[in-house]
Amino acid sequence: MIMLMGSQQDYDMITGKQVGDAPAWTPEEIGAMHEFMGKWNGELVESGEFVDARGLTAPVLARRVRVQDGVPVVTDGPYAETQEVLAGYTIVECESFDRATEIAAKLAQTPHPEHAQPRNEWYVDIRPIVDGFDELEL
Repeated sequence: MIMLMGSQQDYDMITGKQVGDAPAWTPEEIGAMHEFMGKWNGELVESGEFVDARGLTAPVLARRVRVQDGVPVVTDGPYAETQEVLAGYTIVECESFDRATEIAAKLAQTPHPEHAQPRNEWYVDIRPIVDGFDELEL
């Protein structure tokens, strides 16, 4: 699973909202990013490595459920701009973990406006998916 990370600020920027002093992304800049992602996914479908992919809504629409003194506590958010959350994922079935890493590395070429440098270092996480409890051992 290739997990794409983001923050509320990232969601705001890629939907054309102005964040701080940086100008909002233009429709053309947003379109270039969507075109790149479509091509990236299309190549995976063509190679037979694509299994599934989904994007997630902005963090502002999330709820966090935690236990406090044995009772579930529900909080809307998380809202913190610097808090990174899972923004979406792509599941690939490929020959090796190295190949999955190669696929994920292509995302570093995703176009973005020069003024839209992320506050945090860009990264994706890659983790194998287990098929059963016996695979949980290291």
